[in-house]
Amino acid sequence: MYFNDRNDAGRQLAERLTSYKDQEPVVLGLPRGGVVVAYEVAKALAAPLDVVLVRKIGAPWHGELAVGAVAFIDRPRVVVNEPVRTALGVTDEYIQRVEAEKLKEIERQRALFRAGRGPLDLHGKTAILVDDGIATGATVLAAAQAVRQSSPKRVVVAVPVAPPDAVESLKREVDEVVCLEIAADLGAISLFYGAFTQVEDAEVVALLERANADFAEPT
Repeated sequence: MYFNDRNDAGRQLAERLTSYKDQEPVVLGLPRGGVVVAYEVAKALAAPLDVVLVRKIGAPWHGELAVGAVAFIDRPRVVVNEPVRTALGVTDEYIQRVEAEKLKEIERQRALFRAGRGPLDLHGKTAILVDDGIATGATVLAAAQAVRQSSPKRVVVAVPVAPPDAVESLKREVDEVVCLEIAADLGAISLFYGAFTQVEDAEVVALLERANADFAEPT
């Protein structure tokens, strides 16, 4: 599987999600790159688009190893991987300190991306969580667990590419995982794209504004 760019990946992903078009879907992108993919999905499903703001809580001596994450949809939610936290002996004090730091980053993004808009109501809806690819799955897993706390009818994770272990972990937490390419030797996500340029905040803002104008929920 090979994607020209994130827009192409989003259009291909949308083809696998057409069965959800009549199930009150809400599409949620993970900034930044995931929002580009999610926009194409939301456009195809004529569904409202929002963001899930999430920041990983790394281990004290190994920041890439996720002990948990802080996610913001309608309010901050902390998801802790208790087996990992216990195995590493990570304290509550450490979790709380890093949580406060991550919330500052999330608040900056929330003010920028939401631009005064409130979060979309997920209660009783089909929440489709989209990213541009999964490496370890820790961040998407935390986002999915946070989404679940908003009482949607179903939680679907949809990504262009992911390793098999991450897909299996996610299947235990959500109702469905849609992955176009399950890659045993993933390497870098960028290897599956012809163009995988950095997505700037301004592009995320523009896509959310366009989605809000073109296919937002009726008020």
